[in-house]
Amino acid sequence: MIDNYNKIIAVVTGGGSGIGRELVRQLASAGADVAFCDLSPETVEQTAALVREESPNVRVLAVQADVSSEADLEAFRDAITTTFNTDQVHLVINNAGVGGGGSMFTTERADWERTFDIVWGGVYFGTRVFLPLLTAAPAAALVNTSSVNGFYASIGVDRPHTAYSAAKFAVKGFTEALITDLKVNAPHVSAHVVMPGHIGTRIVSNSMRAMVTEPTPEEAELMLAAAEMFENQAPTSAAEAAEIILDAVQAGRWRILVGDDAHRLDENVRANPEGAYDQPFFTLL
Repeated sequence: MIDNYNKIIAVVTGGGSGIGRELVRQLASAGADVAFCDLSPETVEQTAALVREESPNVRVLAVQADVSSEADLEAFRDAITTTFNTDQVHLVINNAGVGGGGSMFTTERADWERTFDIVWGGVYFGTRVFLPLLTAAPAAALVNTSSVNGFYASIGVDRPHTAYSAAKFAVKGFTEALITDLKVNAPHVSAHVVMPGHIGTRIVSNSMRAMVTEPTPEEAELMLAAAEMFENQAPTSAAEAAEIILDAVQAGRWRILVGDDAHRLDENVRANPEGAYDQPFFTLL
């Protein structure tokens, strides 16, 4: 378990915007040297510039990488070990993700699989690639970002949500299974699963960049409007979410719900799992 972020080396995927950017900023502010990656080179540089201005006394490494590519993450790891002259890291947050792949019927297969490969593959490859560096540290933490859609596979009674939900369920189950695996094989490394509710991020607009199939102008306009509404109407900001996550990891909590809506949904699903996908359930959300 990590009890202090000062002087540690932290790794964050998806650090170009949203919760990832705020995690990078807050870790650097706490005194951590931070390495982060993102799919967009523009947002990578924006985050790096913020951190260098706000926390000039820490080291920051910013890399463009696609987390669905194990080779990209291996190159990211190698850049960390070279730049920071280290064989260990203390904190890895597999945070990168996109939305999409809603339907097995109407979504193009390439877009469905692209969503799944980023959301699940990014966590799996991130864990595979960085686990040796985590276990080399005297104490370390692995944090994987799932979602409320990792325990509740719906965003509405008439809105299919298959790829993202399947991937987030996989992240949650994988991380819970790692708790035992780490206790047996690396007890000095802790595992934590994060399940955010509605957070004010740019995941909708970022998801458009990750799509394989080009949307029509009409679809793009609708998606951009939805992205703006999603970010602006969120009950929890990205900065608030990052603070909740970092405080929980430091406190040793492995199951991290983020936002009052996440806690409320968790309670409702547990109270009525059999009826969780029936129409009356949605009146509780």
